[in-house]
Amino acid sequence: MSAPAAPAPERLDHFALTLSCPDRAGIVYAVSRFLVEHDCSIVESQQFTDRDVNRFFMRVEFAPVAGGALDLPTMRSAFEATAADFSLTWRMHATSERPRVLIMVSKYGHCLNDLLFRANSGALDVEIPAIVSNHPDLAGMADHYRIPFHHVPVTKDTKPEAEQKLLQLVDDLDIDLVVLARYMQILSPELCKALEGRAINIHHSMLPSFKGARPYVQAYERGVKFIGATAHYVTSDLDEGPIIEQAVARVDHAMDATAVTKLGRDTECLALSRAVLWHTQNRVLLDGHKTVVFS
Repeated sequence: MSAPAAPAPERLDHFALTLSCPDRAGIVYAVSRFLVEHDCSIVESQQFTDRDVNRFFMRVEFAPVAGGALDLPTMRSAFEATAADFSLTWRMHATSERPRVLIMVSKYGHCLNDLLFRANSGALDVEIPAIVSNHPDLAGMADHYRIPFHHVPVTKDTKPEAEQKLLQLVDDLDIDLVVLARYMQILSPELCKALEGRAINIHHSMLPSFKGARPYVQAYERGVKFIGATAHYVTSDLDEGPIIEQAVARVDHAMDATAVTKLGRDTECLALSRAVLWHTQNRVLLDGHKTVVFS
């Protein structure tokens, strides 16, 4: 029987506003003035301007002044005027919200195990209501953490049906984010579109070199000195979605192929967990084919 989940950390009455818009003078002032006028104090603020496209990005975390209360729907409604003035793309939410994450996996369980441990220990503040796999191999790991495991086999003929089952689960379970934790199936363009901006994938960073099976063994045989992993948003362009995080590690000449593979899998776990953490904390903003990450 698995150990009980660690108690969640005490939740503070904090809220976060993320936004992007064409850059112009007065944006930070307008946001700050709005918060002051609504009896809020700024806890954390980060901003960035992409000069190449003249676009401004901002994340500000705030809280009601001592003893105050905040009604989120009312705040959102009140902010509409400011948003309209600056043509903002924005989101305002309570930081205490726990995103619901569905994990997809095939046979390799290292990334799945890492995410489940982090969620169970409280390091990753999310709910994981389901695990979906095209193989039955990792059902025991899901059972250990008492998470429902859905075996959805995929063949060329059953792929549309399998993807429809996935979308049905996403809707039925009110999923906020889908994580492909070494799910070794190519998603259809239709599914990529349906999950746009809310699906994250992980793969080794040596593409386009060392494609196909056993990429770390191929890298070892070529004597590479660095290996790494890339976590990115899923798009219909295979493995080319906007990058959220990358991790790298140096390969020592004394390592054998097994050691290199283990090292590569460690980088996959690290890059994916950071990407999921930052996404679920609403610290990632899309900037065309790139991302702005307020880590």
